[in-house]
Amino acid sequence: MQTDYDFILRLIGFGLSEKEALLYLQLLKYGPKTPSPLAKSLHTYREDVYRTMTSLIEKGMVKPSLDAPTVYIAVDLETALASALAKRESELREMELLKLQLNELARQQQFQPGADGVNIKLLKSVKELVNVAKPLIDSLQEELLLAVPAPAAIIATRLGIKGTASEFVTRGGKVRVLTDISYSTIDSMHELMESGGEVRHLNQHKMPFVVFDRKIAMSGIDVEFAHSSLSQPIAALYTDDPTFAQYLASTFEILWNQGINAENRIQQLLEQGPPQADYQ
Repeated sequence: MQTDYDFILRLIGFGLSEKEALLYLQLLKYGPKTPSPLAKSLHTYREDVYRTMTSLIEKGMVKPSLDAPTVYIAVDLETALASALAKRESELREMELLKLQLNELARQQQFQPGADGVNIKLLKSVKELVNVAKPLIDSLQEELLLAVPAPAAIIATRLGIKGTASEFVTRGGKVRVLTDISYSTIDSMHELMESGGEVRHLNQHKMPFVVFDRKIAMSGIDVEFAHSSLSQPIAALYTDDPTFAQYLASTFEILWNQGINAENRIQQLLEQGPPQADYQ
């Protein structure tokens, strides 16, 4: 059902992996279950269900029963999302405190900027990130590298960055996107490829980042997109330190070689069909 697709896509945008979103939806729709029937309906192994369930418990979205055998219960959506938001707000407060402490330590150590005047900046909202990224793309000469989760790539298209990147490709530039492609994001991935970008699939990794001409970089510290609002809080670092940019570019190449061609991944997903078919 389209409603299931939309629900899962928004859960992914809220910071869940595709497996976590599918499992949470299964429990919401059909009630408490043990791992075995969950593994069967999701066509996976019990060990995989256990790992995913542990992650959902840590996020406050699932709780285990106290009796045996253990039954897993979905926390109601409003409570689960409120818990996730509270955790995010706490992480952002910690980041602000760390920023103050680092600035004070740097002052005490009398750190000096590099010969080229390296700048480092903490980006605290989607709007700030977009405002920094757009002019950087406009001034690109050779290459844009993006290693980001699918929701971030989708939101980028909605906020106009895709069009800017498409113009860069028209000028002869190269755009490569490394992301996690699921059934619910196939159309968006096609849009990215139609804009001229090369796309490969890789399961979600911990630190999203973007590299501009291997000279400037933005790396995510706490970047999980719940919706496409420009005011949404995030925590990302911007720096024009070419050494750090080259490091991330080298990391990108390693991950890129591990990735799967987007067309092959999409064909695989289409052959498998919608995962929500198991919920019928």
